[in-house]
Amino acid sequence: MQAAIEEAWARETSADGENWSEQNPAWGQCAVTALIVQDKLGGELLRTTVGQISHYFNRLADGNELDLTRKQFGVGAELGEVTVRERKYVLSFPDTRQRYGLLKQRLTVSLNH
Repeated sequence: MQAAIEEAWARETSADGENWSEQNPAWGQCAVTALIVQDKLGGELLRTTVGQISHYFNRLADGNELDLTRKQFGVGAELGEVTVRERKYVLSFPDTRQRYGLLKQRLTVSLNH
């Protein structure tokens, strides 16, 4: 699943398309990726900060954390305080909702090839 998600990432699914690049395709993909992971594996959405940047990842039902986009920050990036966020809250932002729909669509195409 991780490879298919990474293949589905694009400038249009990034929260910061202006700074997104093929060299760092995980950039700005955290919220939408965490939503997709929750779709597939359940669990909770977690939010933290890396410096001044908001960052989302997952806590799975078994208690393990899964962060498919942390690599966007490079080695040694330190996380701030971690809080649980409700799915409804994350999807309350129109831009996030639109990018999530697009990533979900791109992932479906990727999985069907």
